[in-house]
Amino acid sequence: MARLARMTDHDHDHDHDHHGDDDVNADFDADMAAETEAQDSARRQIALSQVRQYGDPVLRMRANEVGSFDGELVKLAERMLLLMHDADGVGLAATQVGILRRVFVFSNDGEDVVVVNPVLAKTGGVVETDGEGCLSLGPVRMPVERFLDVTLEGVGVDGTPLRLELEGMSARVVQHEADHLDGTLIIDRTDPESRREALAQLRPRLVLSR
Repeated sequence: MARLARMTDHDHDHDHDHHGDDDVNADFDADMAAETEAQDSARRQIALSQVRQYGDPVLRMRANEVGSFDGELVKLAERMLLLMHDADGVGLAATQVGILRRVFVFSNDGEDVVVVNPVLAKTGGVVETDGEGCLSLGPVRMPVERFLDVTLEGVGVDGTPLRLELEGMSARVVQHEADHLDGTLIIDRTDPESRREALAQLRPRLVLSR
């Protein structure tokens, strides 16, 4: 029969020390996670404060074609990309930051894309209805019908021609952002019942912002 080793007082204390270290490490990790979450939340709120919200007239205006490809355009694109990421968005149109220029940015499979003077040159025949949100409409989400496949044409910030064949989420995002440049919001694209529900949530926010 194997003899059970007797734990000495020293062994017991040593084992207790290890448990104490584990507790301290767990507390430290929890504190770091909470601090990171708080920083991310603060960063998101700061970003959203710079995004025009529902009721702002600029969201209903049609953006103008871009004719000058200069440093100002580059700075606008950089600012929009930063705001998009900080706000945890996947796309952002210039009108959402109060600039009436035909520019939007979006994330295409994790890659940042800037599109100037975008045109949806081709849309697929198949459509799909799915829930959409918008950085300009707070937490409101609603079903919106979109084409599953699109061909996006435009130019980059340096004037280089751009053409992308997109499908799925990326196709949905660029249709959403192209709508913004024409003053169209997702509440215009949803069904009547969902629109009423969305407006019921948005109207109190309009009253509070006055």
